[in-house]
Amino acid sequence: ELCEEWEHLYPVPREDLINLHREHLLHLLEMGDMEKALQLLQRIEDPGICLAISEQSLDQHPNLAASHFLADYLTAHFYANLTTARRNEIQALYMGSKVLLTLPEFSRVNYFHLSSRPLLMLEQLLMNMKVDWVAVAVQTLHQLLAGQEIGFTVEDIDNLLSKYAEKALNFPFALKEKRS
Repeated sequence: ELCEEWEHLYPVPREDLINLHREHLLHLLEMGDMEKALQLLQRIEDPGICLAISEQSLDQHPNLAASHFLADYLTAHFYANLTTARRNEIQALYMGSKVLLTLPEFSRVNYFHLSSRPLLMLEQLLMNMKVDWVAVAVQTLHQLLAGQEIGFTVEDIDNLLSKYAEKALNFPFALKEKRS
């Protein structure tokens, strides 16, 4: 906070300002104080600096709640400023983190590395036979995908489910008839 006051009194180089705010933002997010993090972002007057801080913070791969917050903030406030590829990446991370939040807390750590790849996370859940979790994840993804383009569609999810359903019914041996 003292550094923020200093910034208003004396000229601070842009990169130092971005680093200062990024570290402050990450600290607030790691502490779980989303309200203060949002207030910090709202106090930054230059939208270019705010965008840089938010993107750099997201690229630091903070915890699940922080990643979800940052992806949501970037999508809500800077959607038009992002390239299509970056937009898709951020939206996929948002969806992946949303799916992770539907999983039991003890299991989230096992799938966190897949948070930016929701389809792969879904496939991993299927391979691990977590059918109940898959049902909730699919429902969440269907709701989030309504009217959005992020690199995969509801049809991709359905194809993945069909593929694993087919594999579940595929028997590698032939049944022999018993003769009485």
